[in-house]
Amino acid sequence: MTIRLCVTFAVLCAAAAVSSAGEGDRCLARCGDGWLEEIGGYPVLHLKGTPYEMGYQHGALLKERVHANLRGILSQEEGHPLVEFYGIEVKPSHAIQTIITIQKPFVPEKYFEELEGLAAGAGLDLQDARIANFLPELFHCSGFAISGDATEDGTLYHGRVLDYAIDWGLQDHAVVIVCEPEGEIPFVNVTYAGFIGCVTGMNAEHVSIGEMGGRGLGHWNGMPMALLVREALQRGRTLEEVLTIFRETPRTCEYYYVVADGKSNEAVGMEASWDVMDVIQPGTSHPLLPHPVPNCALLSAGDRYEELVRRVQTGYGKFTAESALRLMDRGVAMKSNLHNVLFAPASTKFWVANATSDKQPAADQPYHAFQLSDLLARRPSDDARELPLPVTTARPEVTEAAARSLAPLSVAPVQSP
Repeated sequence: MTIRLCVTFAVLCAAAAVSSAGEGDRCLARCGDGWLEEIGGYPVLHLKGTPYEMGYQHGALLKERVHANLRGILSQEEGHPLVEFYGIEVKPSHAIQTIITIQKPFVPEKYFEELEGLAAGAGLDLQDARIANFLPELFHCSGFAISGDATEDGTLYHGRVLDYAIDWGLQDHAVVIVCEPEGEIPFVNVTYAGFIGCVTGMNAEHVSIGEMGGRGLGHWNGMPMALLVREALQRGRTLEEVLTIFRETPRTCEYYYVVADGKSNEAVGMEASWDVMDVIQPGTSHPLLPHPVPNCALLSAGDRYEELVRRVQTGYGKFTAESALRLMDRGVAMKSNLHNVLFAPASTKFWVANATSDKQPAADQPYHAFQLSDLLARRPSDDARELPLPVTTARPEVTEAAARSLAPLSVAPVQSP
């Protein structure tokens, strides 16, 4: 089977801003300590509290988008051809239910609690919420790091190109989620309404992670990839702590990552599959990566890898934020380019671009600029619409009728700055 990859990278270069979030900031609603705002037309969801509370806030504040996104995903799944699962052909939803059962012992209970909150807040069937969130375990989607004298002034940048499922319409439900989990590290998740896992994120300790998928379907005895990335962001304060979390956690399938640490100005490539834990230092060759570049770890595949190497060699020693963004242009990004993100972990700045509704790739779209430290300091408007949050120390039994009584919020699609 051919490895299918979506690009991520880390770059050490100048911290020049190349775009801004734009005007039109507005606070839309509050729910407990969580709230929803738009910054330059981009939905930014703030979640805070226990796992159940964060899930409930997510579901209630993005109810309309969660319904539309998960409904689209589940309809795509229903129309997907039968998949071979342990030697027999079954519907993807049946396979996913089995995967959930297999992985349950490896998944911290807090994530199931958060899914319960999500379903209750949005008025969703819990099983549908679970199936949609575990779906990435059936379908998979490259990465690089550049440091030292490859850049203009040594500032660490970490980029991420996600080439995945552009036909599913996920881009219409793009959201930046700022999570403040009780007792753990705050982080930002560049994601889509209704998903609690993470494949592109950065935490308040200046650590960023991007994921790339490969083969290995059927190896599901471990923590799902998207929850493992989130677990590393919520607990990992340094590059080494993140590597330890990956090393000590049972893993699934075949996955590759770039992990960057803005405090130490370090970044590495990594394979963390079900049976392999291999850290690739910058400038190091690998059987699948035959063109090492000094102070660089370049992870990609086929012609995209060759083009990535060529671009890095051409710009070596001169990279700025703007030229780092150009590393993610088409040729490295595929036609199915769902989103691009450039992180500056030291400052916690990041830039995000998404594909359009008519399936034009993210690489061809303007970028929205944010800064995690600023997002964490923001507060909701006192006069914003307030949605009720169940007041209880345990997970409440919220009836479907009660959950559906919350009117959905109308949130416009992401607008270009």
